[in-house]
Amino acid sequence: MSRENFSELLSFLAVAQERSFTKAAARRGVTPSAISHTMRLLEERLGVTLLTRTTRRVVPTPAGDYLLQNIQPLFDEIENRMSSLDEFRKCPRGNLRITVTDESLGFFLRPRIADFLKNYLEISLEISTDLRLIDIVDEGFDAGVRLGELVTQGMISVPVSPDIQFAVVGSPTYFKSHDVPKIPARLQEHNCIGVRLPTHGKIYPWASGRRERT
Repeated sequence: MSRENFSELLSFLAVAQERSFTKAAARRGVTPSAISHTMRLLEERLGVTLLTRTTRRVVPTPAGDYLLQNIQPLFDEIENRMSSLDEFRKCPRGNLRITVTDESLGFFLRPRIADFLKNYLEISLEISTDLRLIDIVDEGFDAGVRLGELVTQGMISVPVSPDIQFAVVGSPTYFKSHDVPKIPARLQEHNCIGVRLPTHGKIYPWASGRRERT
C-alpha cells in the first residue's frame, strides 16, 4: 500500500467515525476542503460511493460501512502493536549480537557480561569473536568492538576503554642466544611473531610510543 492510499484510508476512517468533514479535518490536522477532496479521490479510485453527503452530516453508504467494518480492526491492531512498544522503552529486550576480537572480549567485555545480563534480563546476548573488519549491518550485528585505528571511516564509534598500550616480550630462553634490543628499530633483527589481519592480508604494524635513543 502506498503512503497516499494509507493516508486516504485514515481520512476515511476519521470522516466515517466523526460523521463530519469539519471534525475529521480537525482530527487529521487538515482543512475540511482538503479532506473532502481526499474522499472524492478515494471514491474515484475505488469506483464506489463511500459517503452520503448532506448539508448537516456525512454518513457512510453500504459500501462505506463495509469498508469501515473491515479496515477499522486492522488499524486498531496496528495501534495496539505500536502501543506495545512501550514495553521496550520500559525494559530493553531482544537479541543483542556483538562482534569482537579475542582481546576485547577478554579485557573489556567478559568482566562485564554477568552484570549486564543481571541488569537486562530480557536481552539475549550473542558474542562472536573475529579479527576481520566486517560490515556489522550486512552480517547482522548490532555493534562491533575493534581497535580505534581499525574502525572503518564513516562508522559511528565511541570509546569503550582507555588507550591501550602494547608491550613486546620475549622468553628467557630466546635471549640466551640473542641480544636484547635496545631500541624498537632493532626488532627487525629478531624472530618476531606478527598478526596478519584477515581483511586486507597485511601484518598489523607495530608503533612505538617512546622516542628512540642510541
